[in-house]
Amino acid sequence: MSVLAGVKVLEVEGIGPGPFCAMLLADLGAEVVLVQRTRSTGDISDLGGAAIQHRGKRSVALDLKSPQGVQVALQLAGQADCLVEGMRPGVMERLGLGPEACRARNPRLVYGRMTGWGQTGPLAHAAGHDLNYLGLSGALWYASPAGTPPYTPPTVVGDVAGGALYLAIGLLAGILNARATGRGQVIDAAIVDGAAHMLNLLFALRASGRLAIERGASIIDGSHWSSTYRCADGRFVAVQSLEPGFYAVLLERLGLAADPDFARQYDPGSWPQARQRFAELFATRTRDEWCVLLEGSDACFAPVLDPEEAARHPHNVARGVFSTRDAMLQANPAPRFSNSPPPQARPVPLRGEHTREVLRQTGIDEAQVRDLIASGAVACAK
Repeated sequence: MSVLAGVKVLEVEGIGPGPFCAMLLADLGAEVVLVQRTRSTGDISDLGGAAIQHRGKRSVALDLKSPQGVQVALQLAGQADCLVEGMRPGVMERLGLGPEACRARNPRLVYGRMTGWGQTGPLAHAAGHDLNYLGLSGALWYASPAGTPPYTPPTVVGDVAGGALYLAIGLLAGILNARATGRGQVIDAAIVDGAAHMLNLLFALRASGRLAIERGASIIDGSHWSSTYRCADGRFVAVQSLEPGFYAVLLERLGLAADPDFARQYDPGSWPQARQRFAELFATRTRDEWCVLLEGSDACFAPVLDPEEAARHPHNVARGVFSTRDAMLQANPAPRFSNSPPPQARPVPLRGEHTREVLRQTGIDEAQVRDLIASGAVACAK
């Protein structure tokens, strides 16, 4: 049995971190019902059958601007453990689906609100995206080399790490509390909050004097032993030999153990020359040749792979990190549990694919379902 078997999640269709959070819960075995619009908006956020973030979910298509559609959504909320929504503050209330309305039906409901800026504060109602939230939180500052503009990591650190993962933790903590107390609560998950919280390791370095505000002047972004290097074939490798023992392994394998230019690992004054020599050295061999010499050792080394290469790497293959399903490369569920294997995830659903099934399970009889379809309040997949 999966670790979240029996947990019921109601997700109101959104983009970015909310759907990713619900996918993560589905990956761990939760029953996720996705409330989608009755028809596609056709904008950039609609990925159709390629929307991997919807895998494992069941889709119900509702018109939330119709009273009947809202009533169906309230019935679904009445049977859920938690709800995920990512609207701007106040939108769900205007639809009649805010926390008060939903928790009046279900006092144990944990109501998860996913936004960039949060439910309160001067920017709460402003539009924004991942890059903006990282910028304001301070998390973007060290994201590129000194002398170049900071740029957002394309892995969407704000949306996924600062947003989706913090919301998932909040929802699970809220469900545990609701099971103990009988009372649900509202989870205000803001990307700016989560991204700022992730800085605490850097704040510890700052407090200890090991991290300068200036970019490119500290161990994380200025040292030669914590960087990426271009190889002879134009590909890249990454080294991060933080501890002296690992640094010694790196130097030994590179034939530099006795070289005085590399003797002062933590001296910032020695870094520019050492970095230049590392760059010249790594440019003499191909990436794969460096892998033969360094990979698997304690030098703290890895090749920089594109995602398709990563899926083919022997380590990732051995662990089953990736798979191809529905003709799409995907990363498999994480983390792993010793006694609870992940469920076999359903494919990405069609819009409204499970409308009839879910409504009947909610207690709405077939005649009512037909009436709702005829009224346009709900829709089924064609």
